[in-house]
Amino acid sequence: MDGILILSIESSCDETAAAVTLNGRQVLSSVISSQADIHKKFGGVVPEVASRNHTLSINGAVERALEDAGKSFKDLNAVAVTYGAGLAGALLVGVSYAKAMAYALGIPLIAVNHIKGHIAANYIAHGELEPPFICLVASGGHTAVLEVISHTEHRLLGQTVDDAAGEAFDKVARLLGLGYPGGPLIDKAAKEGRSAIDFPPPLAGGYNFSYSGLKTAVINYVHGLEQKGIEINVPDVCASFQKAAIDALVEKAVKACGDFGYDKLCLAGGVAANSYLRESAASRCEKEGIKLYFPPLWLCTDNAAMIGAEGYYNFISGKNIADFSLNAVPHLKL
Repeated sequence: MDGILILSIESSCDETAAAVTLNGRQVLSSVISSQADIHKKFGGVVPEVASRNHTLSINGAVERALEDAGKSFKDLNAVAVTYGAGLAGALLVGVSYAKAMAYALGIPLIAVNHIKGHIAANYIAHGELEPPFICLVASGGHTAVLEVISHTEHRLLGQTVDDAAGEAFDKVARLLGLGYPGGPLIDKAAKEGRSAIDFPPPLAGGYNFSYSGLKTAVINYVHGLEQKGIEINVPDVCASFQKAAIDALVEKAVKACGDFGYDKLCLAGGVAANSYLRESAASRCEKEGIKLYFPPLWLCTDNAAMIGAEGYYNFISGKNIADFSLNAVPHLKL
């Protein structure tokens, strides 16, 4: 089989993932060992628990990825790994493993920005997609509007100035007693409710966002009803919060397409799995004559295949080829 075969590793949060990709866009295998059930009882990810479970799972995930792909270590051209952003201990497990493997095999080590990996998930899902385009990234740790200039270059147009969209979803879900992870649970509950509550949009200047005010408004609304002994209509709160949280994302992403002359918009990150975001963005893009791209659900959440895709484009362009001093960078910038 001709081409560049990359083993990729992702361990930035609570999923231990490994994948084998060919030429950046063909996924030969993708293994994800989730810790969601472990962290549910805590109401969110506990960093130390996540790190320990990555240590227990990573070797098995890599071995299974190679087995599923029908490949061996000697077939690999490079190892790609997420080195930031994320939880420090969790990242270190993946980075340390990838460094050891690259050293032992004598192959290049590629350092991948987690958020650029999310963008690259669209290249796997849409074989025809090529930069440049506008990308809306929305996840538990990031919310941003980007101009994707090439496979390896982007320009940040705006981002959240406080909470990320996914973080706000998790906090509101916890407030309402829905559990963890909050995004899918709010999405599900919102389908049974009406957006009848007027929560403030998470808007800031330019292409920036601010989710702290929206989160506080929901908290105040819920606590106010509790103090009065009034039953909370959870589906209505979810539908109203979700509408406020998502409408602003769509509005600014579409505006960026118009302002910078693009007719292609990509969604990326865990929040891109939200059904209301997909439907709202599709409706608005159709109206504005913009082609909308988004990954399938399994490529929206954390996975290693997207890291392999981004790693491939770094590899062929000679960018972000790391040496063995590579370290985890928890607060790596976009």
